[in-house]
Amino acid sequence: MSRKVRIGIVGAGLIGKAHLRNYANIADAEIVAICDVNVQEAQRVAEQFGIPNVYSDFKEMLQRDDIEAVDVCLHNNLHSPVTIAAFKAGKDVYCEKPIAGSYSDGVQMLDAAKAYGKKLHIQLGTLYRKETKAAKALIDGGMLGKLYHARATGHRRRGRPFIDGYGTPAFLNKDIAAGGALIDMGVYHIAQMLYLLDTPKVERISGKGYREMDMDATRAGQAVFDVEELGLGFVKFEGGATLDIYEAWSIHLGSIEGCSIVGNKGGVKLPAYSDQAVLAPFSFHTTLCDIDINGMVNLDEMDGRWNHLKPDYDAYQSSQHHWVAALQGRVELLPTAHIALQTMLVSEGIYLSDRLGREVSGDEIIEHSLTTAITL
Repeated sequence: MSRKVRIGIVGAGLIGKAHLRNYANIADAEIVAICDVNVQEAQRVAEQFGIPNVYSDFKEMLQRDDIEAVDVCLHNNLHSPVTIAAFKAGKDVYCEKPIAGSYSDGVQMLDAAKAYGKKLHIQLGTLYRKETKAAKALIDGGMLGKLYHARATGHRRRGRPFIDGYGTPAFLNKDIAAGGALIDMGVYHIAQMLYLLDTPKVERISGKGYREMDMDATRAGQAVFDVEELGLGFVKFEGGATLDIYEAWSIHLGSIEGCSIVGNKGGVKLPAYSDQAVLAPFSFHTTLCDIDINGMVNLDEMDGRWNHLKPDYDAYQSSQHHWVAALQGRVELLPTAHIALQTMLVSEGIYLSDRLGREVSGDEIIEHSLTTAITL
């Protein structure tokens, strides 16, 4: 039998509202309280979503005995301190991506989850997309054979937060956001490919970040913009597999090829974003009877059939559906915290490689990683 999961939300901004809209579609999720330093906005959001309790201090909200889980919807460098405080208060934590502002802070979050015996789940929405499920089924079924290379890509023609009209200046400030295109959007595609590769250990990384395109003068004068608009990387894993990364907030190209993963028996292409599926649909490629096959898949029919045939398939409808189902004990929580931590290692590796002007090892990245957490 399912039961209600009682949740407290920390952050009433853009992400907090997005999470609340998704919870509204999950019958077993009950939002007990919401907290934001802007208490007027928290009150407005509470009225909109029917949330009975409003706080301006998250530590006060954590004292409630009727909240079992906390959803952290804050800027990246606040993830670690708020998550660890929630663990200390006896709450499980669902945290917006990326895991934190640095690999070092992410490690502290995983260590704290283990020390306090609590669950940590990171919002990696691409893991629950139909094309990811199809790719995983083909990989698990041996249709790709030995995996040896993946590509993680994302493209916006001119979509830098705030500068190009969307979002707030906080996205552009390294002291708050920790990074740019790689941290904001690349995390989804890197994590998706790491998941399909079974999260191999990082051996070496080379990379480069760019911030070159013209900006609206007024917006540029209103923001600290010291993160990358284009992030590029190449990762070598233990065991020989590789991953190349191309993530653009803004670039003078109409489009780029989507994500892909290949093995010695077959390969799949995946659209980087759902709205690109019409132009670049999911496809499977192999050779049968000495004939090269390029196959298309009806993902909607697959998803509908699996929804009837696979037990607890609804628990993989979205990151939040999975979180609620895991708290209910219906399914085992996917290792999203571990995947998100390795995703942060890759991003930091690209930044470190760019700063040092050379390829760096996984051990070097870990040694150089410092906390970026904001003291509360």
